[in-house]
Amino acid sequence: MYYDLKFMSVPLPEDIVKLKAYGDFEGAEKLIEHLLSTELPVALRKRLEIEQDIIRIVGINEYPFDFNEANKMMKETFKEYQDHELTKLKETGKVDWLYIDGKIHFQRRFLLNLIKTQADYEARLIVKEDSEVDCLRKQELTQNVQQMKEQGSRKVRIHLKTSIQVKKEYERPGETVKVYLPLPKECKQVSDIEILNTTPKATFIAPENTAQRTVYFETVLEENQIFSVEYSYINQVDYVELDPEKASDLQPEFELSEELPHIRFTPYLEQLLDEILSGETNPIKKARKIYDFITTKVNYSFMREYFTIENISEYAAVNLKGDCGVQAILFITLCRMANIPAKWQSGLYVSQYYTGCHDWAQFYVAPYGWVFADLSFGGGARRNGDLDRWNYYFGNLDIFRMPANSEIQQDFNPPKRFLRADPIDNQRGEFEYENQGLPYAYLEVQQELISMEELA
Repeated sequence: MYYDLKFMSVPLPEDIVKLKAYGDFEGAEKLIEHLLSTELPVALRKRLEIEQDIIRIVGINEYPFDFNEANKMMKETFKEYQDHELTKLKETGKVDWLYIDGKIHFQRRFLLNLIKTQADYEARLIVKEDSEVDCLRKQELTQNVQQMKEQGSRKVRIHLKTSIQVKKEYERPGETVKVYLPLPKECKQVSDIEILNTTPKATFIAPENTAQRTVYFETVLEENQIFSVEYSYINQVDYVELDPEKASDLQPEFELSEELPHIRFTPYLEQLLDEILSGETNPIKKARKIYDFITTKVNYSFMREYFTIENISEYAAVNLKGDCGVQAILFITLCRMANIPAKWQSGLYVSQYYTGCHDWAQFYVAPYGWVFADLSFGGGARRNGDLDRWNYYFGNLDIFRMPANSEIQQDFNPPKRFLRADPIDNQRGEFEYENQGLPYAYLEVQQELISMEELA
């Protein structure tokens, strides 16, 4: 098995690219099998082995709806819908699609993406979604900004429970399984981590400084078995207002390197960065220019599985779209190229109105040290006209977080044997039998906030 995703930077043979572009995944897989039966350079062999898994993931599972099915879904969802609209959305890049066997297929969340990112389609919903929770969540974030500025910091104790279970149709009782769930890790804002309960009893709990921290279970699977962990931690975030005039002339030289395939200093990104910076040399101003470009030019969009994208930072910069993690990786890449140390952080966004996966970034400027950037929250605030919150997320973070990962593409402790459902990081958990790892389509994951207590 392979673990090193850097081999995704190796180009694919031309004939495989042709077959993939047409959507002939079966033909591409046959050609890969033939090539792997021959003598190949090690790097090319590794790339083809990775491509086998990408093909298995990206086909019908990620793009299940043909044009007729997608068109029918649009008619059932939006008022006054006309048949030409889906074609126009495709041609203007507002829906994600690819060819499967020469026919157009749409990404599994294309409809949700339209509702979330296109206000005109949200307004035309036949059945209006309950927007009260979304409004309350935005109010909560705005109030957090006000409190942080008034108090200078906030400190909370968060109590969470997360669980994972294999769906009934994929359940194989009596077989040995290995299961991982994310845990809060040691980092700038987190302290006093307590593991309160695990069900069943944990086999191993990774140390708090593990790059992608987990609780690990290894056991014989029972019918309807749920694996869960309950934990608490203190989250403290201090408010910072970055002043370019106070930036030190001497900046550090760590966290500046490439991490293939996704943090990669490509010729296009070099040209883009030159355009963004326009000769700016102040590190805080440089970071802000990068932040402004991403939050104003890179539109939020749901993504297919990250594993199927060859270079996430360049994907975001070329297609000008991406979700929270895609935007964060582009920010980290451009900052490093601009000699601004930057790194990853991800886990959960946690509040009474919503708990779910989220990614953000950190960057370093002396004398302030490590500070935060949340590109998708910042961009969302700007789209909603909340410029105060947009400015806040350059340098700051809210308190509604559970950081589980400080690096991308890192092994668990203990390592997984098979391909992970998400090889980039870990927010939902992982599950494998003795002969295969399971994708998220086979799993049910829950994240539940038990309590959040404000501390003095």
